[in-house]
Amino acid sequence: MNYVQRRTFTPCMDGRLMRKGYRMAINMTGEETLPATRNVVWQMLNDPEVLQACIPGCEVLERNEDGGLNAVARVKIGPVKARFKGQVSFEDMNAPAGYRIVGEGSGGISGFAKGGARVDLEDCGEETILRYEAEAQVGGKLAQLGSRLVDGVAKKMADEFFRSFGAAVREAS
Repeated sequence: MNYVQRRTFTPCMDGRLMRKGYRMAINMTGEETLPATRNVVWQMLNDPEVLQACIPGCEVLERNEDGGLNAVARVKIGPVKARFKGQVSFEDMNAPAGYRIVGEGSGGISGFAKGGARVDLEDCGEETILRYEAEAQVGGKLAQLGSRLVDGVAKKMADEFFRSFGAAVREAS
C-alpha cells in the first residue's frame, strides 16, 4: 500500500493560513483466486447480503433507488471509534467482467472516508481471479492517527473481507 499524508489549509481573511485538517490517501492493489466460476463470483459481488456479511464492521448494506447501496459500518482505528454512514455507487458495469465501485461516508467528528476501486474478474478454469485497485482518502481525526496505523487497519480489513468472501464463495459452490 502506498500512502500520502498532507495537511490542507484554508486562507483566512487576513492572509494567514488556518489549518483545516488532515487528509491521507491510501492505495491498495491485490489479487485473489476464488473457487467458483466468474458468473457465480459476479453474482455474489453484487449481492448486498453477501457483501454485508463479509465487510468487517458492516451493520447495514441496502439497495437504494439509484441502484447503489446505502451503508453503515463501525470502524475502530487505534483509539478512534467511528460509525460511518454513506453511499456506494457502481460505474462502468461490464457484467460479468468487472466494474468500478465508488463510495463516500461520514463518521461525524471522527472524520470522513471516500474512494473507489476497480474490480476485474478473469476466468481461470473453474476458478476466478479477482483483481482490484483501490484508492481512498480519509480525513479528520482518522488521518491524524498516522499513516502506519491507518494503513495497517486498511490492510487488515481487506484481508478479513477476502477471507470471508472466499469462504462465502466456497459455500455457494
